[in-house]
Amino acid sequence: MASLLLALATFTTGLYAGFLVCFMIGIMPGLTSLPDDQFAAAMRRFNEKVPGPVFLVLFLGVIAFPVAALVVPVDGRTSAEGGLVAGALACAVLSHLVTVGGNIPLNSALAASEGGGDDDGAARRPFESRWNTLHRMRTVLSTGAFALLVAAAV
Repeated sequence: MASLLLALATFTTGLYAGFLVCFMIGIMPGLTSLPDDQFAAAMRRFNEKVPGPVFLVLFLGVIAFPVAALVVPVDGRTSAEGGLVAGALACAVLSHLVTVGGNIPLNSALAASEGGGDDDGAARRPFESRWNTLHRMRTVLSTGAFALLVAAAV
């Protein structure tokens, strides 16, 4: 059971980190060149669609599976392996704190500006740079969590 939980922790964390990396290296650079109205519209649509069921399984699994892997007793687990899983969990929690405390409020503010008479340039200016900075932070943390889980698994 413990091996399965570690595998699930590694799998979900890897998928989540990969999703964040794709956004960082592909989607956001592609959106940067768009005019304000297209950028704002695209981000609003992403922010509506991303938190669907599959994303939520990954988002919650990144925390739940490492916790479960730590809680389930394992014969022969070294303190180093447990430390790697705990470190991965800490990275995942920090990544989620960045998301919940930073990216989601920015997404909400951008969504609230739609149709409110604000021009999209005025909505984009406080959003884009801050969102990208926070996104890079959570991407590094999530990728670090994945690397730590891989190290624990091997």
